[in-house]
Amino acid sequence: MRKIIVSVTSAMVLILGGCAQTGGIPEVDAQSTKYVMSSQSGIVTDVRAVVVKDEGNGGFLGAVTGGVLGSTMGGGRGSVLTMLAGGLIGMYVGNELGKSNAQELSVTLDNKEEVVVISKGTAFVIGSRVKIVKRDGRIFNVEVAKQ
Repeated sequence: MRKIIVSVTSAMVLILGGCAQTGGIPEVDAQSTKYVMSSQSGIVTDVRAVVVKDEGNGGFLGAVTGGVLGSTMGGGRGSVLTMLAGGLIGMYVGNELGKSNAQELSVTLDNKEEVVVISKGTAFVIGSRVKIVKRDGRIFNVEVAKQ
């Protein structure tokens, strides 16, 4: 029983360690210092809740972690079975943890153009003023715009 508790705790520490917050200050990658970004502002006219799927990294890391932890339990064939079970459970947990709540926002830009963007998180409501930041024509961030 103690092995199971230690294994589950270790797995959760490894998996949840990637969820660390930076105190509300946005982080950007080092490459962001080499681009000119542009932005457009507008008003949110419709909001729909969506879930952004993991790109596969969470499932892979979960499967490896679960497989390694599972291999430490049991003996002989039991070790192989616990390794397989641990890998499958780890993959499922990793995929679920990798999902993010998001919003599909319909926005009427200041130039009257209608656009639809996906924003991670759930901070926007109909009537919110937003700024859509783009880098190389791709959406980099959606944030609350100053009035």
